[in-house]
Amino acid sequence: MMSSKKPKVSLVGAGPGSSDLITRRGFKVMQEASVILYDALISEELLNEIDKSIPKIYVGKRCGEHSFTQDDINKLIVENAYLYGHVVRLKGGDPFVFGRASEEIEYVESFGIPVTVVPGISSAIAVPASQGIPVTRRGISSSFWVMTATKKDGSFSQDLKLAAQSSATLVILMGVRKFNDIAAEVSKYRKTTTPFAIIQNGTLEKETCITGVLSNTTKKLHLINTSLPGIIVIGDVVAEHPSFFEEELQRVLNSNL
Repeated sequence: MMSSKKPKVSLVGAGPGSSDLITRRGFKVMQEASVILYDALISEELLNEIDKSIPKIYVGKRCGEHSFTQDDINKLIVENAYLYGHVVRLKGGDPFVFGRASEEIEYVESFGIPVTVVPGISSAIAVPASQGIPVTRRGISSSFWVMTATKKDGSFSQDLKLAAQSSATLVILMGVRKFNDIAAEVSKYRKTTTPFAIIQNGTLEKETCITGVLSNTTKKLHLINTSLPGIIVIGDVVAEHPSFFEEELQRVLNSNL
């Protein structure tokens, strides 16, 4: 049965995780939706704040679990737009930061369906900030690179090597499973005393943050749940984190024993 409503699509960034970190515009658009197609990592609490009469369809992609291909998602957006009218495509963080939003827009617009974008707070910046780690700080780091760890074929992105050779803060998404390899690669260009942080469940109550230096990554791996996504931050700005200072003090004390 075709909807009498004119099909349209809104790409909405849900923010870094916590339900109250979506923008006011994003939440308003969600309330106006005829149907919501949401990704993995979207807060259940956020979805529960939206009228129960609005259908909410999971279309997430998660490693090790049943997931939808990008082609599947593209088709579902169009099908639901014709069926319901206003589709809100809800994405974690910001739709344009490794969200494949451009591919979805191109596909949807090829059917003559209009698309609007509601930006979201990117987890790449917000999650380190929630732990008190600035991605820039005067005299320490004047820029930052946001990247994924690997390319589609599984090899390291050239950007990782280029960023490692700079003094910029490295913010690496979707790289927890390859953290040891990442640390080894970065260590080719930076001191092994360079600090790192791995943050999981960012901005949520169960948020965790593990800090250390590149030379002791192996000792830290057992503390990381590699089945969960996380954000890796590498650079001197990580020393701003309280736990890093405490661990550094212990390392100095132990080395003097």
